[in-house]
Amino acid sequence: MNTKYIFVTGGVVSSLGKGIISASIGKLLQARGYKITIQKFDPYINIDPGTLNPYEHGECYVTDDGMETDLDLGHYERFTGIRTTRHNSVTTGRIYKAVIDRERRGDYLGKTIQVVPHITDEIKRRMLRVEGMKDGETKEEDYDFVITEVGGTIGDIESAPFMEAIRQLRWELGRNAVCVHLTYVPYLKAAGELKTKPTQHSVKELQSMGIQPDILVLRTEHHLDDAMRQKVASFCNVDLECVVQSEDMPSIYEVPVNMQRQGLDAAILRKMGIPVGETPAMKPWRSFLEKQRMASREVRIGLVGKYDLQDAYKSIRESLSLAGIYNDVKVRAEFVNSEDITHDNVAERLQGMAGIVICPGFGNRGTEGKIIAAEYCREHDMPTFGICLGMQMMVIEFARNVLGYKDANSAEMEAQTEHNVIDLMEEQKDVKQMGGTMRLGAYDCQLKEGSTAWQAYSSISALASSVISERHRHRYEFNNRYRTEYEEKGMKCVGINPRADLVEIVEIPGKRWYIGTQFHPEYSSTVLHPHPLFMSFVKTCAE
Repeated sequence: MNTKYIFVTGGVVSSLGKGIISASIGKLLQARGYKITIQKFDPYINIDPGTLNPYEHGECYVTDDGMETDLDLGHYERFTGIRTTRHNSVTTGRIYKAVIDRERRGDYLGKTIQVVPHITDEIKRRMLRVEGMKDGETKEEDYDFVITEVGGTIGDIESAPFMEAIRQLRWELGRNAVCVHLTYVPYLKAAGELKTKPTQHSVKELQSMGIQPDILVLRTEHHLDDAMRQKVASFCNVDLECVVQSEDMPSIYEVPVNMQRQGLDAAILRKMGIPVGETPAMKPWRSFLEKQRMASREVRIGLVGKYDLQDAYKSIRESLSLAGIYNDVKVRAEFVNSEDITHDNVAERLQGMAGIVICPGFGNRGTEGKIIAAEYCREHDMPTFGICLGMQMMVIEFARNVLGYKDANSAEMEAQTEHNVIDLMEEQKDVKQMGGTMRLGAYDCQLKEGSTAWQAYSSISALASSVISERHRHRYEFNNRYRTEYEEKGMKCVGINPRADLVEIVEIPGKRWYIGTQFHPEYSSTVLHPHPLFMSFVKTCAE
């Protein structure tokens, strides 16, 4: 069949969960046998979120091909198991840069460059996924459905060109395109009433841009009865069966089943003239949800980092949660601010934790606290998982307290340190620009057979070889000049990039579980395939 396009927009307020709804739609269509992809269009002018503070947009997610993206791409991958690329994440900045680059080359032959049609045409090309698809990459005709989520809220000035592009595509594609609009229905406690007026205004705003939503998803903390859904349908020119409510659920992973129960996927298919057929059983997904409901024993795991923000370590939190469910426990991830950790209070701050994750990050702030936490965990044999900068802090701690180099540090934190056990990567030394210039994306890693890391990967699936592939986002690396000393003193380098000879994984075999990875394993963990390192770590914590 011809590729179908689903546009997901949001109104009333931001942070309603468009990413979860988009991922849920993708999951439901996958369950019906369709091949899907999901992409995010963000209205901000940054080229990508790579240089943004996590307090601005939460964590920065990284694709296999090295694109720094919005955290919603993590939801897409965790829900559906697809592998996104740089073509799944587009910002206003990328759109304008592409158009300006063409203008500078003279591609427009002297024409005046305008938002309409030049910017909107560029947006449309990328929404249709016909822009930049080369070198054997999947083209748009290979997908049955392309789901496009537009960030921000209807009425935002910066999202206007995206809305105009959607308006044009809806007209051009006819029944091959539908618009799903997510709004909020607030509950006024004093009046004891749910209010639909914000939804009506949001739809009116969308209609003023020439877009009539086909389906409405209403975010609500309270159940909406049929009379209220009928009221919304009547005032917004939408069929009653196309008014779906998204109530708060115990887990985000309940959302696809809740949407299926209300017929969201069936409504989309009917709007596009596609036979609905039988409702998929989704047995693996429901089996996962059942395991989630049955997990009752709680395991506390500390996240030692500097960002006191839920979304800053979103993929790590979700990876821990998923691994916990498959280990029949409920993981309670608790933030421990590394800036507040000292030698005097570290025991108190980590008390009651079954294990510790030393979190990734950039910059000097909070690093000494991470080093102190690593020392405490190593000396008290607490299961410890260091990720990226977290792994580097474990390496620095070992150098200071085992190798005897009291001034050991990372060149990132102290450029003049005599013992730079973590040093700037050779190819990074001439880099001047910050954005998109790190070691990004998937790289191979040769595992040392018999190591704890190798056992973790082997326990999930029989390894065809001892070479794995994981995603990176860093500039600094383990300094190989010290590798022999580390090995002799008990910290083993058990994962090596075969091409560049970079150390990817360190561990201390004598400990219950003490592993650091230069890569980000959390980017590869999905609902149906949790990451083996998180599985092994949480299993040890649960024991």
